[in-house]
Amino acid sequence: MESQLGVLLILALVAASWGQESCSCTTNKWALCTQDEDGTCTCTLVGSHRRVDCSTLTSKCLLMKAEMTLRKGERLHSAPGRLVGNDGIYNPDCEESGIFKARQCNQSDTCWCVNSAGVIRSEQGDQSLTCSELIRTSRIYMQLKHRRIPCTFEDHEVASALVQLFQNRYKLHPKYIAGVKYDAPFIQIRLNQNEKSDGDVDIADAAYYIKKDIENNSIFHANNKLNVSVNGKALDIENILIYYIDEKPPQFSVRHMICGVTVVVTVVTLTVIFVVTVLVVLLWQMRR
Repeated sequence: MESQLGVLLILALVAASWGQESCSCTTNKWALCTQDEDGTCTCTLVGSHRRVDCSTLTSKCLLMKAEMTLRKGERLHSAPGRLVGNDGIYNPDCEESGIFKARQCNQSDTCWCVNSAGVIRSEQGDQSLTCSELIRTSRIYMQLKHRRIPCTFEDHEVASALVQLFQNRYKLHPKYIAGVKYDAPFIQIRLNQNEKSDGDVDIADAAYYIKKDIENNSIFHANNKLNVSVNGKALDIENILIYYIDEKPPQFSVRHMICGVTVVVTVVTLTVIFVVTVLVVLLWQMRR
């Protein structure tokens, strides 16, 4: 029954894109749109049936829920083992506002705490696990790599092009772009958002959109591909790494740390990732 529902959702998306090109969500290909008699276009998201504001980005939590809903339908037509869930995607619980709930659980009643970007920041536990608050991801560090090109660009030229890209394509206010460094073929981008004004795009949402763009799985409507241009010349981005820095470091209870080797490895890994990320950003700042 669940698989049949997934197939029906996929067919509905295809039908919507064929039959109502004038009523579509440019910022979300996973939205189902219908046009009322008065011409009003209303779009709701697959998986959660939430109304979508197509003038801005959809929250990462709702996007992940939509993608997981569609993946369930794809399993009917996929080779065994194709959907392994190793890309950080899971079916999340979202607040009414669309943000992640601090505690996430799977169908086997295994739970964990996440930050505002939906990234795990605790050891796994059972239903008794408590996540007192949703810790905000206030800084994001991205490293992009572009394909080799015969020409060279100046640092400020690449920085200007990427600031415009984030502002125009991802609706992110330039005040949240703390810095862009270019050392061909690598581009380093630092986003800071200690406080987010009402109506502004969250840096975690913008990071998720650009990640999907570079992975050739754009969330934008069909035929809206990522094009990065510097002085009229294309810059083909082929890889991206994203590091998340929270307002508070990950915290782990001693009680859970002594429960087994797997938990200890998870704790150590998460701690190392956090420390390495902080060091990377500090080295960047020292070089400025």
